[in-house]
Amino acid sequence: MQVFRKLVCGVCVSLNKHTGGVRTLSTSSHRAQSVMQAWVIDQYGDNSVLRFTTNAAFPVLHYPNEVIIKVQAAGLNPLDVNMRGGYGAATMAMKRDPLNINKSSSEFPLVLGRDVSGVIMECGLDVGYFKPGDEVWAAIPPWKQGSLAEFVVLSANEVAHKPKSLGHTDAVSLPYVAATTWSALVNTGGLNKDNCSKKRILILGGSGGVGTFAIQLLKAWGAHVTVTCSQNAERLVRSLGADDVVDYSSGPVERKLCDVDKFDLVLDNVGGETEKWALTLLKPWSGAKYVTLVTPFLRNTDQLGLCDGMMQTAVTIATKAVKHLSNGVHYRWGFFSPSGSVLDDVSEIVDTGKIRPVVEETFPFSQVPQAMQKVEQGHARGKTVVTIAEDRPE
Repeated sequence: MQVFRKLVCGVCVSLNKHTGGVRTLSTSSHRAQSVMQAWVIDQYGDNSVLRFTTNAAFPVLHYPNEVIIKVQAAGLNPLDVNMRGGYGAATMAMKRDPLNINKSSSEFPLVLGRDVSGVIMECGLDVGYFKPGDEVWAAIPPWKQGSLAEFVVLSANEVAHKPKSLGHTDAVSLPYVAATTWSALVNTGGLNKDNCSKKRILILGGSGGVGTFAIQLLKAWGAHVTVTCSQNAERLVRSLGADDVVDYSSGPVERKLCDVDKFDLVLDNVGGETEKWALTLLKPWSGAKYVTLVTPFLRNTDQLGLCDGMMQTAVTIATKAVKHLSNGVHYRWGFFSPSGSVLDDVSEIVDTGKIRPVVEETFPFSQVPQAMQKVEQGHARGKTVVTIAEDRPE
């Protein structure tokens, strides 16, 4: 699947209204549209900066390997809340405009939403893996306009065919956490379906989006999975396949985990003080890895600027890696990495029934601010979803 793709491809919001297309680098549409409905922000801040508009710029194909997706569903993540407040703004500005051709605030108006499930409407001339009408899903890079809109444009290499067994509302709960988890466990952690059997994996913070997906992926590959979570999430993580569950609300987690066998890999979704003891739980001198998704990279660039922030980040990761390697374990940082090929593989696993979506609550498109507030409160045990359908603000 991945080889074929390379050869031919250079909370949830549901949108059902077909409103036309753009004839740019495409031959499949003869209708034109210049604006669309979307939720945008014009400055960074709290929930009050969210603004609904019927005049958002319609996405245009700038490159022949891009596609326009008619959004059927869009998911909200904690990253969207952080981005609303300006987290990662310095790095994202560089990614959007590396030559600094546009001046400050060129990212506004900004559309949030990192997950999308929808239907291909337009294809660039070099796209052969998709055709108009295909049902697809994707994890949208944070430097691109998001999915809280009627349409979104993405590189075809960032898009995959949606699982046939899921509707758009359920499917949209998976792409961002799937891409992030895969990057951490496979690209950084070195795990895969062929070497994962019987390995002991510890997931710190296992009831969130990444944790619930990681449990299911690792169990599909035959690993033994231990999870830390609160008591009220234990039933959920056990239903997803967790072998052992440690309640962090009933006492120090490190003391409980010291009495169990050592682990081959630790996936840390918590960060902070966990680094001081989590690496001691790994099997020394056996290739065991600690992978954390809580890194200071974006915070450093926000506070110190791009150059100084990247330098500080490089010093930090190098120092920690050398320190822990001397103790026989590997210290790594994991990052989100958009990939249609990964989502193709995930789609196949989902259609076997080994991974299921965990959707907490759905909202209509008119209630995107309420959905964002739900994510900000941090109480959800699954993805917060917004369904648009015909319920749009006027």
